Amino acid sequence: MTTTSDPARPRTTAPTAQHRTRFFDHRIPSLHAGRYIIGNRQILKDVEGTNRSVDATPQPFDVVQPRFSFDPTGINAQFPVPDAVGTYSQTLAHINLDAPGLPWNRLLGPNQPPAVPWMALLLFREDELPEDPDAVGLVMAGTVRELLDGGLGDGAPPALPPESLRPDEYGEQCATILVPAALFDAVKPLPAEMGYLAHLREGGRPDATLSGADPEPDEGELNAVLVANRFPAAAGGRHVVHLVSLESHDQHLTAPAPAEGLRLVSLASWSFTTEPDSGIGFGDLAQHLATTDGNTPRGADDLRLRVPASGPTAPAGPQKEALDRMAAGAVALPQRLESGERTLAFYRGPLTAQPAQELPKPAATRLDSPGEALIYLQQYGVFDTAYAAAFTTGRTLALADAEFRSALLEFRSAARSAARRLASHPELASSAANTLTGRDLTAPLAFEAFDRLLADGDSRSGDSRPGGARLTQALTQAGPQLRAGRRRTGIRARRTIGDVRAVLAHPGVAGLLTQAAPEDFAKVTAWLDALRRLELLSLSHLVPDPRALPAESIRFAYLDPAWVRAAVDGALSVGVGHALDADLNALATGGGPVPKCAVLINSSLVPNWPKTIVAAYKGTTVVEPVRDALFGLEIRLLLYPEVIDRFELAEPPRGLCFGIGDVGTIELREITGDRIGHPMGEFPQPAGFARFLRPGGQDVLNVAGAGDALLPALSSAHGLTGGQRISSAQFALQMINAPQAQTFSRP
Repeated sequence: MTTTSDPARPRTTAPTAQHRTRFFDHRIPSLHAGRYIIGNRQILKDVEGTNRSVDATPQPFDVVQPRFSFDPTGINAQFPVPDAVGTYSQTLAHINLDAPGLPWNRLLGPNQPPAVPWMALLLFREDELPEDPDAVGLVMAGTVRELLDGGLGDGAPPALPPESLRPDEYGEQCATILVPAALFDAVKPLPAEMGYLAHLREGGRPDATLSGADPEPDEGELNAVLVANRFPAAAGGRHVVHLVSLESHDQHLTAPAPAEGLRLVSLASWSFTTEPDSGIGFGDLAQHLATTDGNTPRGADDLRLRVPASGPTAPAGPQKEALDRMAAGAVALPQRLESGERTLAFYRGPLTAQPAQELPKPAATRLDSPGEALIYLQQYGVFDTAYAAAFTTGRTLALADAEFRSALLEFRSAARSAARRLASHPELASSAANTLTGRDLTAPLAFEAFDRLLADGDSRSGDSRPGGARLTQALTQAGPQLRAGRRRTGIRARRTIGDVRAVLAHPGVAGLLTQAAPEDFAKVTAWLDALRRLELLSLSHLVPDPRALPAESIRFAYLDPAWVRAAVDGALSVGVGHALDADLNALATGGGPVPKCAVLINSSLVPNWPKTIVAAYKGTTVVEPVRDALFGLEIRLLLYPEVIDRFELAEPPRGLCFGIGDVGTIELREITGDRIGHPMGEFPQPAGFARFLRPGGQDVLNVAGAGDALLPALSSAHGLTGGQRISSAQFALQMINAPQAQTFSRP
C-alpha cells in the first residue's frame, strides 16, 4: 500500500539499481516423469515391392523425479518461517524450491495441460485435520504400498495406474494427511487456478543488474515458488501448511470429494502461529496520519506543529495578532510579572509551525539576561516570552550539569590567564599567528627564560650569542655591579583588563586561547552542540501544549535559530564575573549548525514497528537526520539539517511474500515495457478485497472460479479484453505484498 498526501508527487523513490528479480510462468520439461519404452522398427523394401518389418527389442527407460517425497534440503525458503509468531492474516503462505522444474515435472492427470502443476500448497487451521487437531504438522507415515492399499487410514488414496509405478517405489516412505471431504472442497484450488499459484523466480545476486532488453534466465538462480490460496484466520491461532501431491486427484478438483475424504501425500509441511488481527496495521496507521478518512489528504495546516485555533473569518486587531501567533506555534500561558501582577503571555519552544520572523539585529553579540530577550507587545500590553524562556532554559540546564559547569569555568579560567599573559608579553602576542603554541600559554615563563640562558641566546630578542654566554656574562658582572651600587630599574608595566580584552582582537589569538584548556573546551562545545540538537530539552520544551501533537498524528515544524541562540547564551551566562569572561564565551559559540526542520510522530507505529524506515528528500537528494530520538513509547523526533520537500514512512523490510495490504488492496504493477514492476496505484477501488474470496467464510482466494474472481478483474485493470488473461508470472507480480509506504510532500 502506497499513498501520498500530494497526488502530484511521485509515490516511490526510483531504485538506484535494477536488481535481477524476475518472474516466469513455468518450467515445462521436454519429457515428463514416468515410465517410457523406446521402440525401433526397420522397414526392408523388396525389389518386387514386398516390404518386410523388423522390430528391435523394446528398450524401456524411466524419467525419475520426486513423487512421494523429496530431500528437505531442496527447500530454499518458507513464509511464514516455521514456528513463526506474528500477524499473518493478510499473507498467503508460500514455499520456495531449489528445483525450478519440480512442480511441472509430471502431469496432474491424463487430460490436464502441462502448465498445471501436480502439487499445491494447502493451509489448514486448528481443529480442521482429524489427525492433527493442533495444527502442529502431524502426519501418518508409511510405505507407498500401504498408501495405495489403504493401510494408512481413512481417506481415498491417489488412483495411480500400476504401470506408472516402478517396483522400487512401492517400498518408499511417504507422509500423508487425511483431509475431510467438506474441508477439501472448501479449500481446494481449481486446475485453472493452480497454474497461477505457481511460478518461477529468478533471484540473482543482490548487486546483479539487468543487461540487455531480455537476458536469458540465470539457471543457477531459478527457483520454483508455490503460493497458498487461503489466508490465515484473522482471529489468530496455529496453522499448518502442507505441500501436497494432487496427482490423480484431478477429478476431485472439479467435482465433490468422496465422502470418506482424501488421503493426500504431504511432500513438506511446517506450522506457524498468527496473532489476532486487530484490523489496524502499519498501512492503516500510516494512512490515518496522512488522511482524514482514508482517502482525503490532510491539509498542510493540519500537519503543522501548533494548537488548532478557530476564529472569525476576517479577524482584526488583537484577534488577528493572537491568531497569527498561535498559527505560528505559540500558546497563551499565564504569566506573573516581577511586580506581582498576573497576566497572559505568549510562549513557544524552538519548533515553529511557520518560519520564525527574522529579528532586528541585536545591539550586542550576545544576550546577558532573560530580560533582554523579552518581546513586549506594547499595543496589547502582553509579552512574548519565547526567547526569554530559551535563555532561562539554557541557563537552568547549565547550572544543573555539574560537569559542563566545571568545564566552562575551568576553560574560562585558563583562557583568562592565557589572555593576560599575551597582554603582559607583547612578544608572545606578536608571534601568536605564527609559532605560538598552547604550551607557550601555560608554561612558566621564568623557567623557560632560564632554560634559554643555559642552552642558547634569546632568539626572541635577537640575541645570537652561543648557548650559556649570557649566563656567564651575567654571573661575571654581577659582583662588580653590586659593589658599585648598580640595580635594574626596568619594571614591566602592568596590563589592564581593557588591554587584555584588546588582545582578543589580535589575529590568531582568539583561536589560540581555546588551546589553553583543550579538554575542557571540547566538553563545553560538545555540550552546546547537544543543546543545538535539542538533546537536552524535554518534550514539554518542544511541544508546550499536547494538543499540538495529539495521539496518532504526525507534525512538521521549522527550527528557530534565534531560540537556540538564546538558549546557548543562557548556558554561557553561568559564572560570568566581568566583561572578559563574556568575551571568552564567544570562543565557544562556533559549534555545529542548528537543524532547520523537524518531524514529530506520535503513533503506535513507533513501538509496534521500531524498525520503520524513514526517508527525507530535498528535491531528489536524500537528507539524513542529524538526530533521531524517542520520547516515551510512542513519540519519535527527527531533526534535519535542511528544510525537506518530501518525507516517507516505510514498513520494515521483509522477505518477498504475497498477500494484501492493511486497507484491503494490492498494488497494481506494470507488466509490460521497461517499467515492469513499477506501481500503478491501488486495486481494487474502492478498497475491499473480500469480494475476491470464495463464499463460506474460509478466507479462500477466488482466483479464477465462478462469480467475482480476482484473475479476470486484474486482467481488466491492465486493459486486457476479449477473454485475455495476465500470465502466472504477472499474477505473482501483482500479489507481492511489498512493505507499505506513506509519503508526505511539502506544498
